[in-house]
Amino acid sequence: MKQMKAIPPHLTPYVSEQDYDRYTPIDHAVWRYVMRQNHHVLQHTAHVAFVEGLRQSGIETEKIPRVSEMNACLSKIGWGAVIVNGLIPGAVFYELLASGLLPIAAEIRKLSNIEYTPAPDIIHEAAGHAPILFDAEYRNYVQTIGSIGTKAFSMKERSEAFEALRKLTIVMEDPKSTEEEKAAAQKLVEEKQHAVVELTEAEKVSRLFWATVEYGLIGEVDDPKIYGAGLLSSVGESKHCMTDAVKKLPYSMAACAASPKIVTEMQSKLFVCRSFDELMEGVQTLADTMAFRVGGTESLEKALRSRSVATCEYNSGISVTGIVNELIKDANGEAVYVNTTGPTALSVNGQQLAGHGRDYHAKGFGTPIGMLEGGVAIEACDGDELNRLGLVAGGAVQLRFESGVCVNGKIKGLIKANLHVVLISFEDCSVTYDGKELFKKEWGTYDMAVGSRIVSAYPGAADPSTYFDPPEPQPAQPHEQAAPWTALEQLYAQVAEIRRQNSFTAEQMQVLHDIHRELGHSYPNDWLLRLELLELAAKQPGLSQLETPLLQELQELSKAESMANLIKNGLSVL
Repeated sequence: MKQMKAIPPHLTPYVSEQDYDRYTPIDHAVWRYVMRQNHHVLQHTAHVAFVEGLRQSGIETEKIPRVSEMNACLSKIGWGAVIVNGLIPGAVFYELLASGLLPIAAEIRKLSNIEYTPAPDIIHEAAGHAPILFDAEYRNYVQTIGSIGTKAFSMKERSEAFEALRKLTIVMEDPKSTEEEKAAAQKLVEEKQHAVVELTEAEKVSRLFWATVEYGLIGEVDDPKIYGAGLLSSVGESKHCMTDAVKKLPYSMAACAASPKIVTEMQSKLFVCRSFDELMEGVQTLADTMAFRVGGTESLEKALRSRSVATCEYNSGISVTGIVNELIKDANGEAVYVNTTGPTALSVNGQQLAGHGRDYHAKGFGTPIGMLEGGVAIEACDGDELNRLGLVAGGAVQLRFESGVCVNGKIKGLIKANLHVVLISFEDCSVTYDGKELFKKEWGTYDMAVGSRIVSAYPGAADPSTYFDPPEPQPAQPHEQAAPWTALEQLYAQVAEIRRQNSFTAEQMQVLHDIHRELGHSYPNDWLLRLELLELAAKQPGLSQLETPLLQELQELSKAESMANLIKNGLSVL
């Protein structure tokens, strides 16, 4: 097996372990049911990339995969898999994808939610996302939207809406939740979403991801195929989406980004793209509107509104990472000076400058933006031009910017990158603008980032490995003993073992007859184990007398609306 892909250190706190022994025989039966449906039904309705990927992936039908097996599987395409704790922050999710790592929630949906669950689970990730990643074009799209998602600004109100949504998925999946608790969680989501008055970059990317990677259709509008993992992993919705009850719309990035996500029920409309190339064009079009590509004052304003750690990159190549808390603008509304608060770091080409980390700039950082009077861009000056400007170590200089910012001090040193100055340090320095003192001599050394314009701004750090504190070693958690199997789970386990052995002795067939009687006596509403028994009875002449009663019992159970489609779909595989 190829070596597992490395996990970026700052993301390790979100990575968990897969406690495989906690999966019950019923959990494995739920997995098996969905996988059999995928192989049977989706071969006709899913895009060929998924059907082929399902074959290439080697994902087993009989049991829930181990993450080690997923890594062996995904390593064939240069990817890996990591177990995460449920619904993780969007930025973390996207960075994992950008790193070629598929986040997998270890949990599996309950038998009662087998058709659809709003909570992340291993069926959705392993059975929905993984197979289609074997298509190179689609895989490139997923990795690209992941890398673009990491650069998308959000805002505090959006973070609160995410947290409310995370809690809703937990409540909806918990069988102990009351209707009142579900209603309260849904109401909180609506309240928090209404508080978001701006459609942020992060929300646009999230909606685009939802409408494509999760719930996308491909081909012709009147004859589409499924490629979205949310549809591929949902027994109920993969069929429902092909009916006239679901409106099919031509894909466009703008339409997808304008459509709110629906997470608590099946989708009422879906977007149909013509090809994976069209998806790539769409996400690149969205990226062209985002701060990390647009730059300028607009990008700084997004960083300011995010109220979180962000990176602002100058055209010289230097980046400032910190929390933007003030922008000083000229009469035209253009930013001419930017201030951060709290720990700030300076980097070039994604690597922190020596001596300019968050400890040195612990209280923040301020620096001008723009050209010197006369249209001089310091970052473009060669050695002779720097000498003419007096920009040499030890020289006293007064720099007047076109904006009116004035830097007056003695040059302590200059730092260059790619033969051009990116940082100038001053002593005995004062910085003024429009009669206001922005930096005083008594504050010590003044470090000025060099650059006439901001070319990019994005959330997070330019050099995450040095800016963020390394994750603290987690104490080894005592291994919790899995709860003993219930009597019903033991029956499921017995059937699975007999199926695995595939040698039907008289003794084993008697066991199956006994299990059927026990179902009738103690578990009149269990449909899945009856379906598994019928599957065996249809293949083994010695069990033929079980076929009629099992069919009759399943037909009776299918009168309940909650079981009708499940039983019908299960019988169709047989």
